[in-house]
Amino acid sequence: MPPLFNGDNLRSTLNNRHHHKTLRNDFSHHSNGASKSTVQVKNKYDFSCFSSSSDTEMITVKKKPSTMSENAKAVDNYNVNKNNGLFEKAYFMKWKAEDVLGVVRYHPIPCVFAACMLFFMGVEYTLRMIPSSSPPFDLGFVVTLPLNQLLASRPFLNNFLAGLNTVFVGMQTAYILWTWLVEGRPRSTISALFMFTCRGILGYVTQLPLPEDFLGSGVDFPVGNVSFFLFYSGHVAASVIASLDMKRMQRWELAWTFDALNILQVVRLLSTRGHYTIDLVVGVGAGILFDSLAGKYLESKKKEIDINGSTTCGYSSALYTM
Repeated sequence: MPPLFNGDNLRSTLNNRHHHKTLRNDFSHHSNGASKSTVQVKNKYDFSCFSSSSDTEMITVKKKPSTMSENAKAVDNYNVNKNNGLFEKAYFMKWKAEDVLGVVRYHPIPCVFAACMLFFMGVEYTLRMIPSSSPPFDLGFVVTLPLNQLLASRPFLNNFLAGLNTVFVGMQTAYILWTWLVEGRPRSTISALFMFTCRGILGYVTQLPLPEDFLGSGVDFPVGNVSFFLFYSGHVAASVIASLDMKRMQRWELAWTFDALNILQVVRLLSTRGHYTIDLVVGVGAGILFDSLAGKYLESKKKEIDINGSTTCGYSSALYTM
């Protein structure tokens, strides 16, 4: 038996070790036979050798950085490449002059809003603040000052318009309840419940002062005007909720009538100082918002009924339909 470590075996072992140390890049070598082996770099520290012969093998040689400085250098190189790729792929890098002009051409409304945003940023940062001893400034009060003076000089007219407004509030309430109790569509009712609950929370959290020159009436709603929340207007929000339901049901004439009466209601509330302008504007938004939320709520309930069956907790599914 030949010795375990003779000269030839030792030289072969050293050559093999030297061969593995020099695997830095992709390379291939061919043997004298038909088969060939290829060594491929899988990543920075992995090297694999594949054989195309019938007995395919894969030999992986892994080398890791030996020092902390090499680790840090690798991380720095990765971050540089990552940042360069981020800016190269950024959306704005693909813009051309015709793209910028196309935004103005095809999206004029957002462009107007952008200009308004910049304008009001300048106004806000240069505005002289209202002192704490002065009443709030309301542009709607300035515009409706002649009507305020007219109603102040004619109490009968003020009471008459207040009575008509109360009738309109009754019409809103009657329609919203009708859609649920008679037609079986609870969306408007749920929307009104959401809206008035949120109004109560916000109205109590921030209690605005009663405007100067407020013209109350014993026939206005709430009756007597003893006390009420200013922010936001429940009159306007409820009218919007009713009008949205009418439009969904294609009751267009009734919807336009409610919208026209709502505009007159806004003018009267500003003229009598029953609400600030911001109360009325947010009232419109609140009506739209809570109508949408009520629709999403009912849609989720409808999905639950479809999954669980025709009844829920012993109650008829008709109570939850749209």
